[in-house]
Amino acid sequence: MGDRIENGIFATIRKQLAEDEPVPNLPEYDGERSGFTWAEARTAFDGRAGGGLNIADQALDFHLRRGDGNRPALRWLGRDGTVRDFTYAELTARTRRFADVLRRLGVGRGDRVFSLLGRVPELYVAALGALRNGSVFAPLFAAFGPEPVRARMVLGDARLVVTTESLYRRKILPWRAELPGLRVVLIDGAGRYPDTDDLDPLMAAASEEGGTAPTGPEDMALLHFTSGTTGRPKGAIHVHEAVVAHHVTARYALDLRPDDVFWCTADPGWVTGTSYGIIAPLTIGCRLVVDEGEFDAERWYRIIERERVSVWYTAPTAIRMLMRAGEEVAKARDLSSLRFLASVGEPLNPEAVVWSRRVFGRPFHDNWWQTETGGIMIANLQCLDVKPGSMGRPLPGIEAAIVAREPGGGVAVLDQPMAVGELALRPGWPSMFRGYLHDEARYRQCFVGGWYLSGDLARRDADGYFWFVGRGDDVIKSAGHLIGPFEVESALLEHPAVAEAGVIGLPDPVAGETVKGFVALKPGYRPGEALREDILAHARRRLGPAVAPKAVEFRDQLPRTRSGKIMRRVLKARELGLPEGDLSTLEGEGA
Repeated sequence: MGDRIENGIFATIRKQLAEDEPVPNLPEYDGERSGFTWAEARTAFDGRAGGGLNIADQALDFHLRRGDGNRPALRWLGRDGTVRDFTYAELTARTRRFADVLRRLGVGRGDRVFSLLGRVPELYVAALGALRNGSVFAPLFAAFGPEPVRARMVLGDARLVVTTESLYRRKILPWRAELPGLRVVLIDGAGRYPDTDDLDPLMAAASEEGGTAPTGPEDMALLHFTSGTTGRPKGAIHVHEAVVAHHVTARYALDLRPDDVFWCTADPGWVTGTSYGIIAPLTIGCRLVVDEGEFDAERWYRIIERERVSVWYTAPTAIRMLMRAGEEVAKARDLSSLRFLASVGEPLNPEAVVWSRRVFGRPFHDNWWQTETGGIMIANLQCLDVKPGSMGRPLPGIEAAIVAREPGGGVAVLDQPMAVGELALRPGWPSMFRGYLHDEARYRQCFVGGWYLSGDLARRDADGYFWFVGRGDDVIKSAGHLIGPFEVESALLEHPAVAEAGVIGLPDPVAGETVKGFVALKPGYRPGEALREDILAHARRRLGPAVAPKAVEFRDQLPRTRSGKIMRRVLKARELGLPEGDLSTLEGEGA
């Protein structure tokens, strides 16, 4: 299996940049890595007097100080066809007003400001206004049900929430008494509920003259929640200095520059939608495209064509859904504005990279990071060849290794190419989380022997590219083989009938575990024994009998999080009749 990955499931995609394309922001990998330091990167930020640093100031006011306030900052596309445009000056003014609203409501530095909103302009104003005020911004996904909303807001000591009348009535009101000090601001409230405030009159009465709170680099700025296999969500703490990493990694991993039109399809309820859907592109000075609508292949292609999107950052699940819609939908549009495509959220299957090269003339550049890292750590970069299926190589300023935990509590670095171990990072980058809220012991367990241990198993090939194997509890041990579910899923997705695939290990008295696959079919295919046998035979040809699944089951859809990740542990729990653990992020649960 290791040789198959190292040699490439598909041939390496060589860089063939057109003559008129700009030189990448990271033009040469080894030289930039050897000379890069985070200390020097920090000097590019014009922090305020006294060594202060504030994310909102760097994302907005910085451009006004340079005389660029009239540059387009954000174009919002409503579901109903409404379009609203904001310059950097207009967005700055609105966030100053929102910060003044917070101050008038008694919400101050360090207080947690939550949002429970769809992708509407008020969400972006609330995020940057809260940061400007020195408050801590904590976004929630609007499709969460009442229980995950309650759990996160109670754990996060919510002081104020910005939401809509409908979301408040359905998802907060039933349990609000548990947080008696919570202030509720409704963007469409119009006085419908007692003990709530309406945003419009508050904003109309607010001032644009107030300054930015004198926050420091280590002041808490963002609170992002991530769910474990079991137990309550974890609140990952990020500080204002994270903006340094957001800016640098967007330049290097997304090749983002001021003249770009940038579309990050992630919802700000997830860390990607905040780090790269709000903060990073605004620090660079490009124009954001924000779409209120849900996924629709024709709508997405129409947006790319009409808005002339140049850099596009999306999720593997969305890419597979585009593949499922067919190439003709893409070919009906002029997508020539695209110059860089990237993906994140889960590993991107090699077939999708090859497909994008064929359809868009460019490969998707997959990258890897976590809620805890706060920013992109490993990526397929513009200056390097793309290895389809790989995570890429560490960014400048990031030291990554494959390690094995030792019985005495330390770790050993595994230097041999393609050895399977835990992906580890040397601490010290600016967007590294600074703790789990109210859970210091859990935070300390993430650091062993001078490394941050990610919990992901991976390999590193002889060229320095990293390859995802699976979460530590996802890897299948069968007859002495360590089988990564991602590779098996990738092989299943190469079958022309398969739209989605999930793979788990099931207990076996002889082999220890056997591999079982679950697949959802593309339109035009129907489940049947002949198709099942054909899919199994295809997998055996691609993977060999030791790695290929022994069984395949058809499903109309697979359980996945609202951010697109296949929930293998839910597949396994349902198969074995075990507790399913935390389902708060499961798509379709409790909304």
